[in-house]
Amino acid sequence: MTTTMGIIILAAGKGKRMNNPDIPKVMALLNDKPLLGHVLENVKLLKPVITVVVVGHHKEKVIEYLNEFSTINDMSIETAVQQDQLGTGHAVQQTCEALKHFTGNLLILSGDVPLLAHSTLEKFLKSHDESRATVSVLTAHVPNAEGYGRIIRDDNNQFLNIVEHKDASDSERLINEINSGVYCVQSELLFASLENVQNTNAQGEYYLTDIVGILQQKGHNVSAMPCDDYREILGINTAEELQQASLVLKELRGGIV
Repeated sequence: MTTTMGIIILAAGKGKRMNNPDIPKVMALLNDKPLLGHVLENVKLLKPVITVVVVGHHKEKVIEYLNEFSTINDMSIETAVQQDQLGTGHAVQQTCEALKHFTGNLLILSGDVPLLAHSTLEKFLKSHDESRATVSVLTAHVPNAEGYGRIIRDDNNQFLNIVEHKDASDSERLINEINSGVYCVQSELLFASLENVQNTNAQGEYYLTDIVGILQQKGHNVSAMPCDDYREILGINTAEELQQASLVLKELRGGIV
């Protein structure tokens, strides 16, 4: 990769459906390692110049783990605090201060998506560079796209836009390529576009997804790359999904976890 790279990891969520209110969702254990730990192991291999983790719910516990991880792995990790849960766009905006001197590409990941392979992230970043995109989206073809934002492409398979499930037409809902929530975007344009994100939606939240349309409308090149195995982008939202993830991780790693 030819461009300087930084990492943002979103790790502020409460995880209400995890049945353990005393533990932040990203600290739930998957094969004896926190979900966030699996993400950080991948990040470490990418050797970013800066890593910022957005913390919120039970932030002290997350920060304590981050300090331990950075010490053991000789890796510098900064934190940004999201006091109120106002959406993914708002979460990323909290990193502005920590990244004010950074120029380059930012890879945005979620701390509760632990199954992404290092090889997939490397392929995604290479695709972003080669396509000369301003912003790239990692996508996946899934067996059931219910509730997910759909990736709309033209007849030449070029990315057009992302349509949220609630806004999709009947024909668009038949599309099984979805937005994974993993992005790579030029830092100087990320925060400028976040200033234009509105919370005029049913949840009253600021969605990171909106930066794609904002940048596209300004004439910037947007790229969308599907991962090879949709299971890599599955997030953990319930205790049941955590149990299933242990089996999937073993399958994805060929029995080695």
